[in-house]
Amino acid sequence: MNTGIIIPARIASSRFPNKMLEKLNGVPLIKHVYDICASTGFETKVLTDSEEILDIVPGLLTGEAENGTARCSLKAIELGWDAFINVQGDMPDITPEIIASIGLKLQTNHVVTAFTDMNQVDRTNPDSVKLIHNGNKAHWFCRASLEYGDWHLGVYGYSRAALLEYPNLKVTKEEEIEKLEQLRWIQNGIDIALVKVDFDGIEINTPEDLIKWHNKNSQ
Repeated sequence: MNTGIIIPARIASSRFPNKMLEKLNGVPLIKHVYDICASTGFETKVLTDSEEILDIVPGLLTGEAENGTARCSLKAIELGWDAFINVQGDMPDITPEIIASIGLKLQTNHVVTAFTDMNQVDRTNPDSVKLIHNGNKAHWFCRASLEYGDWHLGVYGYSRAALLEYPNLKVTKEEEIEKLEQLRWIQNGIDIALVKVDFDGIEINTPEDLIKWHNKNSQ
């Protein structure tokens, strides 16, 4: 199966504008993520609305898109792969092992995502996405403070057919309220298979997360 990695990277993030260009140990965030993905041996492309980002990393310019998955779907035909691994551009601590586990699970499933254990502090953080599941399949995703659930990580796998179908799926009120694009699969009756991974990193959602990353990596 011909599988590649796509990294959606919008320049005007609502919570942290221009975060893709922020430097991590002297390297722009988007290049930091790209380099890790490219090291896996999978062909890797950044999909972005920004010429400035494409001056830093190889990729494709896309038009307006409602979310990262939709941005990936815009270029699925042009890329021509059988399957796609979607790594969020704000995951500087993504590992080749996590990517490989998604690729393996994708061989027998149409939509896949990853999760790891979540501590109680993060369960109260609205920037941390909580996953409710049975170990094999996702039941729900939310941002609310919970006493249970695991940490959903921003890495996905899609079959070609699933990714091309995404823009045709119904958008529900729950997706719009939570601002979680992955709910569209569940709300349209499409299973999301899961892989549990080891992850002790930081996702850069806010300027505060960037400070945490620098503090952690300067020790």
